[in-house]
Amino acid sequence: MSRPNPVMVASGCGGTGRELDSLGVLDALGTFVTRTITLDARLGSAAPRVAESPSGLVNAIGLQNPGLDQFLTRELPWLAARKVRTHVSIAGSTLGEYVDLARRLGQSPGVSGIEVNLSVPDALAWGLFDAQEPFQAARVVAAVRRDLPRGIEVHAKLGPDPARVVESARAVAEAGADAVVLVNAAPALLPDGRPGGLSGPALRPLALRCIHEVRTALPDLSIVGAGGITDASDAREFLAAGADAVQVGTALLHDPTTAARIAADLRGDTP
Repeated sequence: MSRPNPVMVASGCGGTGRELDSLGVLDALGTFVTRTITLDARLGSAAPRVAESPSGLVNAIGLQNPGLDQFLTRELPWLAARKVRTHVSIAGSTLGEYVDLARRLGQSPGVSGIEVNLSVPDALAWGLFDAQEPFQAARVVAAVRRDLPRGIEVHAKLGPDPARVVESARAVAEAGADAVVLVNAAPALLPDGRPGGLSGPALRPLALRCIHEVRTALPDLSIVGAGGITDASDAREFLAAGADAVQVGTALLHDPTTAARIAADLRGDTP
């Protein structure tokens, strides 16, 4: 899992890439991860979509995205022209949709990897394939891997469940995942009672536990750590726990330059 540096943008937190580029920070990142793309466009959830919580953020974006056709026409070519290392996050309602997404993305210039979103909070309520069980997650990864060229990485994004994370990580690795992303947002509620996902520093201890469990059980599996990283000290903690790379997400909503600053700080650790 080679990349210029170990700092990535978490899915859904970097816009289309243009927003970060306008701040002069896109080139500082190791990898840009897109918002989750589905086969058809999704309008997303009704407002309000975001609410602050102690040490975190609850969101119910509803996977708003333009759909694969518009992404391939309007967003990916710009990233490819800028030579940005790009991983495309995907989600589908059926295994067939995952196959279609992987096949078309695999044929598209500018795609370095696919991040398979297997842990969307309330996936069934949003009409997505339910991949909570490890064997279902493995089916999705196998379907995605089958139609991708060898040079494109497959990362499986898992939820914050320390009790089952090793089982899930082993299942997706055996199905062809090159790495696991630990962890996605935790299921939560917005103040108005609608389901959402909790992200930010509140997730950090859970994410670290999941990374520790997977690194101990599966020492050869590549791990991307995510969940509440706000500065270089947090990133170093994730790397020390066993992550090979880190993703910065919620912190970008407060300061979009956070990931670039972390990358610059970590470069000072390299001899």
